[in-house]
Amino acid sequence: MREMPAKKPTPSFEEAMARLEEIVAAMERGETPLEQSLALFAEGTELLKRCTALLDKAEQQVSKFTAGPDGEPVEVPFQAP
Repeated sequence: MREMPAKKPTPSFEEAMARLEEIVAAMERGETPLEQSLALFAEGTELLKRCTALLDKAEQQVSKFTAGPDGEPVEVPFQAP
């Protein structure tokens, strides 16, 4: 029976952004072979999806408090200007 490879832990937003910066820097230098550049591009695409999903989730959670009719704080969804 073959063992399943260990699953990589899902990176945090900060970890994903740091890795994306590394990938961009490596690709901008233009020193990576084509196959490695393609692999880096694919990895970067996945990291970008992860970061976008985390930002979308954070945006959904952001709310603000305003004073209600009785003066008590009321939570309302955050609306970007």
